[in-house]
Amino acid sequence: MTLTPEDVAAHFTRPDGTYQFARWGRPIAPIVFGVQDETLQTLKGAFEAVCALSGHQMAETDPELGSNVMVFFFREWDELAEVPDLDKLIPDLAKLVSRLKAGEASQYRAFRFDDTGAFQACFVFLRMSGPLAKMPAEDLALSQVVQLMLLWSESAFAETSPLAKLDGGKVILRPEIGAILRAAYDPVMPVAAQDASHALRLVARLGRGTDA
Repeated sequence: MTLTPEDVAAHFTRPDGTYQFARWGRPIAPIVFGVQDETLQTLKGAFEAVCALSGHQMAETDPELGSNVMVFFFREWDELAEVPDLDKLIPDLAKLVSRLKAGEASQYRAFRFDDTGAFQACFVFLRMSGPLAKMPAEDLALSQVVQLMLLWSESAFAETSPLAKLDGGKVILRPEIGAILRAAYDPVMPVAAQDASHALRLVARLGRGTDA
């Protein structure tokens, strides 16, 4: 699939028409809550695979936060109120939980940014019920890791999953999404951008192979 600058820009364009791009500028140090060991290993494998694909790094700890990616699995949104000190990490946690419950949301991601505009931390909340609970662990892990690597627009994966299924049933990252990730993490590219001309620079770097 050949992506145009407009195609790429759409992945980072907000509902109000503004272009907002950001990525990690530091190694990712994830921690996961609420899963069994085998699922934990699946998630670790997904982090390693996506970082290898994009050319980014992982670390055991973040010097500022210890862990800069926190992934929470739970059954009901109200369970978040029981997580110690989470309200210190997520402003207005009670209001957020009420809004997510009212919207019957199954997932939510919150990002913090450093002085350069890059990601400083990411908090991922996954309510394991409905379609989300029925996803194979490998597919869920890969999808979630991809979505925390860049500041994708709300509509980027609203109609099309970042994953694709091969004829044999194996699920992989869609080649064009893998290509965008690789281009975004090119060392010469900025960690953050607010001008759609950034999409032109991404497109110029998409031809470096698109297999995931």
